[in-house]
Amino acid sequence: MTKSTAPKVTIKKYANRRLYDTESSAYVTLDRLAQMIRDGRDFEVLDARTGEDITRQVLTQIIVEEEARGSTMLPVNFLRQLIGMYGNSMQSMVPQYLETAMASFEKNNAAFRDAFGTNLFQDLARRNMELFEQFTRGAAPGRKDAPGAAKPASGGSEVDALRAELDALKAKVDRLGQ
Repeated sequence: MTKSTAPKVTIKKYANRRLYDTESSAYVTLDRLAQMIRDGRDFEVLDARTGEDITRQVLTQIIVEEEARGSTMLPVNFLRQLIGMYGNSMQSMVPQYLETAMASFEKNNAAFRDAFGTNLFQDLARRNMELFEQFTRGAAPGRKDAPGAAKPASGGSEVDALRAELDALKAKVDRLGQ
């Protein structure tokens, strides 16, 4: 999720539960609000009659709908613990803790993407497919006499090259863990 420099959008919620985007002058759905969040757009939701900020309730409603669709992300035990914190003396500390934990998660996720790129698994899958295709054509890695066989890099076999690449990736993971 990237942060946008666009101004905060005001969404008005009417008594009939419809959501009105004042920027685009159109009614929107919870799905559209979820997409705005994924796009990095900031918004606030106001009760159209009272002007009360009801953003938290609408965001919670988006989470409930995502969970109901089967896009489960929140473990049952976490939800139980969270509910148990309401009314607890620690309740006031939970929001700050959760914000800090999510910020740390986002930072680690960004570091992982920077270290390995966003297409790490796609690249590995593509390489595996290439090796499989070579094998099915009779050009097993390292076999020089087969037609269309890949030339090994700097005198070593392709398997050695893959091992070296894997070792480099392991080293990056180790550096991230420190």
